Amino acid sequence: MKQEKHGVLLVNLGTPDAPTPRAVKRYLKEFLSDGRVVDLSPLLWWPILNGVILPLRSPRVAKLYQSVWMDEGSPLLVYSRRQQQALAARMPNTPVELGMSYGSPSLAQAIDNLLSQGVTNLVVLPLYPQYSCSTSAAVWDGVARVLKGYRRLPSIGFIRDYAEHPTYISALRQSVERCFAEHGQPDRLIMSFHGIPKRYARLGDDYPQRCEDTYRALAATLPLAADRVMLTYQSRFGREPWLTPYTDETLKSLPAQGVKHVQLICPGFSADCLETLEEIKEQNREIFLEAGGERFEYISALNDDSAHIDMMQELVAQRF
Repeated sequence: MKQEKHGVLLVNLGTPDAPTPRAVKRYLKEFLSDGRVVDLSPLLWWPILNGVILPLRSPRVAKLYQSVWMDEGSPLLVYSRRQQQALAARMPNTPVELGMSYGSPSLAQAIDNLLSQGVTNLVVLPLYPQYSCSTSAAVWDGVARVLKGYRRLPSIGFIRDYAEHPTYISALRQSVERCFAEHGQPDRLIMSFHGIPKRYARLGDDYPQRCEDTYRALAATLPLAADRVMLTYQSRFGREPWLTPYTDETLKSLPAQGVKHVQLICPGFSADCLETLEEIKEQNREIFLEAGGERFEYISALNDDSAHIDMMQELVAQRF
């Protein structure tokens, strides 16, 4: 009887190797060249990307990364590594590798490490709780490209998303309740998800529905009235309409409605990164306070919290 050897591939988006314009430019070029992320014709998009966006955006983004860079490196990579190590410690007989869709460590490196250890059943866990064509589907594409180079393929268990998984919702609830215990209940709890162009949803991406699924499941577990919990979308890019309501515009408008105390959580981010630590914790906090708000607390991503690792272990074990 064939003996199966299980292995786990954790995948996140990626990050620059350093908070420098050169490293950021290299990362952004790879990221924004993926047709899953920007689906414009290359003949139209590449001149704009290389001639305008990269030269102008890279120095600005590098400064933002410098403001959140940790002693150990980029926050996204630091927390993703801790997740990998924590999950591996829970599963000592199962190789666990981390790969990024863009940048290092690459998917190719991670998959090669797993297959070189004789893995025959590969479970791929994209660390995106809510599926989107621009994230989870990009992981599928990346894994498929890497495996084209192998004669022998492992069995693949691909975890599409986990937007309503009870252990995920429980971990989020615990995180929110810890904030309530420390700071009191807010006038509004905002769940801010990364946005996508509305056009992607019209073409079939069910990402908005999956965000709403998480929002409803988490809200149902909290001791807050329904009108005190809100869903918003952040991190829009470019000129076309993205999912609304926008997080920054919502925060700017709330103080005039008598909302003075806000707590904000980003359930779509499995690890803290530029979009949570700089965009939300710094920029959006400032927007709210300058508009007349009085108290703003950011609730950290689940990162390597033990309840988050419990969820990962449960998800992958279901595929063995």
